[in-house]
Amino acid sequence: MMNTADRPERRTRLLAAGAASVTVVLWASAFVSIRSAGAAYSPGALALGRLLAGTLTLGAICLLRREGLPPRSARRGIAVSGVLWFGFYMVALNWGEQEVDAGTAALVVNIGPLLIALLGARFLGDRLPPRLLAGMAVSFAGAVTVGLSMSGGGGSSLFGVVLCLLAAVAYAGGVVAQKPALGRAGALQVTTFGCLVGAVTCLPFAGQLVGDAADAPLSATLNMVYLGVFPTALAFTTWAYALARTTAGRMGATTYAVPSLVVLMSWLTLGEVPGVLTLAGGALCLAGVAVSRSGGPAGRPAAPQPQAQSQAQPQPQAQARPDEAEAPN
Repeated sequence: MMNTADRPERRTRLLAAGAASVTVVLWASAFVSIRSAGAAYSPGALALGRLLAGTLTLGAICLLRREGLPPRSARRGIAVSGVLWFGFYMVALNWGEQEVDAGTAALVVNIGPLLIALLGARFLGDRLPPRLLAGMAVSFAGAVTVGLSMSGGGGSSLFGVVLCLLAAVAYAGGVVAQKPALGRAGALQVTTFGCLVGAVTCLPFAGQLVGDAADAPLSATLNMVYLGVFPTALAFTTWAYALARTTAGRMGATTYAVPSLVVLMSWLTLGEVPGVLTLAGGALCLAGVAVSRSGGPAGRPAAPQPQAQSQAQPQPQAQARPDEAEAPN
């Protein structure tokens, strides 16, 4: 029978898992919307329009909730993640996917979660359980299989490969920079101001955005707004909520479920019937995520207890946070 003291921890784990699931579904839907918006908007203009829509949505929510400015201790992490992940990553990925075929993009961009795990271990003290590494390896193989099976046989330029690689590095660096900020500020604050920093970073593309918007069909503009409101404002907030309650490596591994959901959504909304190889790759992605999330709680080693403690007062026993547990996510 479950101990009463364990119920809040279990509830926290379930909420974090639910938030991560919302993020993965919305990020998968973004690929379908980008197909429409990307045909009418240049990479920088699309990134700026998406970020402006996201910033306005998040800003309105912050005003309604009377959220203040994030504390000074969190601002550096917010600024770095805003420039790298919200700004540079979106432009580089939009641009790179115009230069390379889907298989190459899948191979290069999906290095991101692996980099997150390695950087998290180096700079955040995250542990790398064998199940996490094994699950990421399986999911990476599945993501590459999906990308290769869905590629149209187009050519891949060296410039496009470099752009996708830079996008993966920026994604990983942004996540690792965001994690400490979430220990000092709320998920909504971190996401709102990170999105604002990203929008400011993309302001040089304002002229392109105005020009593209004048010629773009309404459907493309609506898809750009959708990208800003849901896959950006909502999904990045639920991501931050979940990331604050688990390790960076486990959150990165969770995103490997995206390729399989993209296959399903393309099938349902675009009528693109997946082949056997595509379905096999999607199954590998989901299997890898399941492996990486299996097992007991884990995360970082416990922080050392202070040395200077009064003998009269017993030292409290350290309790592991539910998000720092050893396996899932």
